[in-house]
Amino acid sequence: VQLQASGGGLVQAGGSLRLSCAASGSTFSKYVMGWYRRAPGKQRELVATISYGGGATTYADSVQGRFTISRDNAKNTVYLQMNSLKPEDTAVYYCDVGHYGPGNRFVSYDYWGQGTLVTVSS
Repeated sequence: VQLQASGGGLVQAGGSLRLSCAASGSTFSKYVMGWYRRAPGKQRELVATISYGGGATTYADSVQGRFTISRDNAKNTVYLQMNSLKPEDTAVYYCDVGHYGPGNRFVSYDYWGQGTLVTVSS
């Protein structure tokens, strides 16, 4: 699986961005999808996940209520709508494929691909 994230950019605090991640291959709908981010000097953070059909989603506490993950299996694409952005959301955002393990914990397959930079100015 090859993944390509896009849609990042520079936005003022309180603004919105919509990220997209296009996946190659015909098995996209068989994967749980996740969005991660890595801020400068910080560890990677799992931001959101979405189940195979899109019926179940999870969010990190830091983005709950502000971000929305969705997917279009016909287009092999997963999205991340980011609203009410804060300077602390500044990071490189990546998508990945995986599955839900015990306790519905997202298990990443570490395919990654090229991320997209989001910069939120104060």
